[in-house]
Amino acid sequence: MRTVITKLTLGTVLLVFSTWSNSQNTTPTRNLFRETPGRKLAFSTDSTVQGEQNNSGVSVTNPQSQTLISGTILDQRGGVSVGAMVRLTYKGQTFSQQVVSGNNGQFSFARVPSGNFQLTVSAPGFTTQVFSGNLRPGQAYLVRPIVLGIRAVQTNVQVKASTAEVAQAQIEEQEKQRIFAVIPNFYVSYVPNAAPLNSRQKFRLAWKTAVDPVTFLGAGIYAGLEQAGDRYPEYGQGMGGYAKRYAAGYADAAAAIFIGNAILPSLLKQDPRYFYKGTGGTRARLLYAIASPVMCKGDNQRWQPNYSFMLGSVAVGGIANLYLPASDRNSASVIFQNALIRIGQGSLGGVLQEFVLPHLTPHVRRRRSAQP
Repeated sequence: MRTVITKLTLGTVLLVFSTWSNSQNTTPTRNLFRETPGRKLAFSTDSTVQGEQNNSGVSVTNPQSQTLISGTILDQRGGVSVGAMVRLTYKGQTFSQQVVSGNNGQFSFARVPSGNFQLTVSAPGFTTQVFSGNLRPGQAYLVRPIVLGIRAVQTNVQVKASTAEVAQAQIEEQEKQRIFAVIPNFYVSYVPNAAPLNSRQKFRLAWKTAVDPVTFLGAGIYAGLEQAGDRYPEYGQGMGGYAKRYAAGYADAAAAIFIGNAILPSLLKQDPRYFYKGTGGTRARLLYAIASPVMCKGDNQRWQPNYSFMLGSVAVGGIANLYLPASDRNSASVIFQNALIRIGQGSLGGVLQEFVLPHLTPHVRRRRSAQP
């Protein structure tokens, strides 16, 4: 009995001691779920966005980390456009970024600022497209498909006539020039920068002059005057003498036309025409006209000695010796003298062309009056 009491007493003492020790070492438990007055706990519903820890240990979202602009570039046929340049800018901001559309025609801009943005899409061969929108913080903006239109190709085709075609049109105008509307005046150009003639056109103009009725008529009148003065007595009189004088006179004219205006100009690349000056003082125009037999334009549009006319004048005199009566054939000195006379006649012709004949050519007067 004593043993049992002793054990109970010892157990009671140990229990009391243990209770007292625990009461000395235990810290009061803190209520972790107690709400702070005026505040509530916040939780993010976007599990895909990584947040940052603030001082209170609550996770918050970084708006710029989830802003996104994406879209697709298409062509007019609905196919994806690869390699299109997409440029992103913001209104009132210096921010600028650009990407190239990928193999599926898509593009994207990640972690970009929010605000009013503009997309400028360009690609070779297509028109530039512009798209504007407003990106809110934390928004993933999907741009509707941007369709590139095919750029209109403007081709300016300038049809320019060849030099030969321009020259042909100009000499056709010259062939309308007739003094008193009758006498041909084909070898005068009233276009200062007229296109140079090719060889074919030089011979055409010579042929046109040689077969003109006025040329035949002139040779006939000259032959009649020679017969009346009994020049070249060996030709005789009557129709036979007149025919010989007519043939010699026309041969002289044809030789001068073809040698001085076609053959030599073609070989020497010179223009046989007289270029009307019409401007400047009287003295300058007079000197210009007098010098026309010894100065001419080359086919290169530059002024040069008129070898064609000077050599042609000598050649015509030499050829005339072949068909003139033996007693009337000229020596070499006389041939050169006659050539100088022809050059003087050319100077007189130049003066008439510059100051007189334009006023006597109806076609020229009408053309001038039609000009503004």
